[in-house]
Amino acid sequence: MADTMFNPNRLTFEEGVERIRRAVEEAELSRDTIVTSRDDAALKAMDLLAVDNIPAGFRKWQLPVFLNCASQLYISVGEPGVKVPRHAHEEGDGIRFIAGGSIIYEDKELSAGDWMFIPAGQPYSFEVGRFGTIMCYCYCCSCA
Repeated sequence: MADTMFNPNRLTFEEGVERIRRAVEEAELSRDTIVTSRDDAALKAMDLLAVDNIPAGFRKWQLPVFLNCASQLYISVGEPGVKVPRHAHEEGDGIRFIAGGSIIYEDKELSAGDWMFIPAGQPYSFEVGRFGTIMCYCYCCSCA
């Protein structure tokens, strides 16, 4: 019996972006404000972006945001209770993924598996949770 290779690719990149745009519009999610995975509109959009072409035992969905630029990836480790002062990334959009621990943004605790989309120029601050944090972040700018 021939081994069949799994093929997860069904949409072009452009079709994927258009799929996100339609879900964002239907969920009434703004690209002009900071959005987290804990926001009601983001949860609605993620439901609309569920993907069914996946192996058994997995769940998958597109995030209702995208970076429309070349980007750079970073890993950041924060100590418990550290407060990141209010700032903005004027050069471009960014997204943070919480890999471990947590951060608190506007009274929402974002923990492992959560994410936060930050539009270019949008000021924000956050505090690291009581057990510290490990984050992967991607920005359309160099934050080195």
